[in-house]
Amino acid sequence: MKPELDLERAKKVGTKTMDEIWIQGGRSLKGTVSCGGSKNATLPILAAVLLAEGRYRLTNVPHLMDVTTMVKMLGRFGVTSERPDTHTMVIDTRQQQNAEAPYDLVKTMRASIYVLGPLLARYGEARVSLPGGCAWGPRPVDLHIKGLEALGARVDIDHGYIAAYAPDGLRGGTISFDVSSVGATGNVLMAAVTAAGETVIENAACEPEIDALATFLTAMGARIEGIGQARLVVHGVHDLHPADAAMIPDRIEAGTLLAAAAITGGDVEVTDVNPAHLGAVLTKFESAGASLERSDTSVRLRAPERPLPMKVITQPYPGFPTDMQAQFMALLSVADGASTIADTIYHDRFTHVAELQRLGADIRVEGNTAFIRGAESLSGAPVMATDLRASAALILAGLVAGGETRVSRVYHLDRGYERLEAKLAALGASIRRVRP
Repeated sequence: MKPELDLERAKKVGTKTMDEIWIQGGRSLKGTVSCGGSKNATLPILAAVLLAEGRYRLTNVPHLMDVTTMVKMLGRFGVTSERPDTHTMVIDTRQQQNAEAPYDLVKTMRASIYVLGPLLARYGEARVSLPGGCAWGPRPVDLHIKGLEALGARVDIDHGYIAAYAPDGLRGGTISFDVSSVGATGNVLMAAVTAAGETVIENAACEPEIDALATFLTAMGARIEGIGQARLVVHGVHDLHPADAAMIPDRIEAGTLLAAAAITGGDVEVTDVNPAHLGAVLTKFESAGASLERSDTSVRLRAPERPLPMKVITQPYPGFPTDMQAQFMALLSVADGASTIADTIYHDRFTHVAELQRLGADIRVEGNTAFIRGAESLSGAPVMATDLRASAALILAGLVAGGETRVSRVYHLDRGYERLEAKLAALGASIRRVRP
């Protein structure tokens, strides 16, 4: 798709034009499909450019609504960007200035809070709206605030905004997170790289997206020890400089595409991935009876006629990711037996359950655990997406459901999947986007 056409689509999605995905279920998926760049790695890296003046070139950047939102956010600070091609972005921060991160943008995407740390580090003050995003569950910002306070910042909540101040600059400190938090780790890491002295982050998130951010910051001149581990040591430097970077593959998109093969009894190879980032997910596919072939940059999944039941517990990386919970719930809805899924990360991330039930899934939720009794078949029906990963789960269920499934409110889908319907169609799915 041409960049200008994709931008036009982004504008429509931004106004929540009610596109729908229509699926005629029952086709087994076969073929090869490429995975795009990671949304969750791109967003903090885009925020990190605020730390140093100059030009940056980022490649393998996914063309997604969340990326578009972050670019709009950067524009509020005088940062300009262009796309010489669909998946390359050139960013110029030479006209950058401090400004407020407003509610109208932050409310649409929680990752907007990533600008808090870089702005505070660069200017000694920052004002960022409390975030929004998916409409399920409280995801408090207290870990971000405590981490910045440990670096010497004063942080207040003022009429719906986080107002942070460090007029004399940030200074190194020790932060020990009560729970592992990707967002808080990323924010504190960006704030710490130019703080005076040494900063230690205990119980840091170990997700590949944090590794990608730390690697990018290192390329900018930061001194970080322990990348990939739960204990990060940051030696503050006075100045950073621009750097180029290639975005890592999106492990959640890869897992979703493999789940599409698994749920339809298909045979699909996903390329341009890092199988090492998918360890826990691939293990669960094997538990479901799938046969896997791995190379350095690809995974091929051959599905059984019907998935085997299993127990899934979401955990911080390298455990099973919460962002794959909904997709596996769709898969286990047609498993040959009873399964359970417990989400220990977000206890109420089950808004997709009611919609899967409309398709005939037998699911009961108690607290943070879903009990799924696999059905021999699902039936197509109109359903409504409630968040990003729920959108993907409903599409997966629609691929195997008899008759037609119509998934509405797919602007959620466009936040995190680039043309997912086109990729599935190329594998043999009967699926199309319908616009009013």
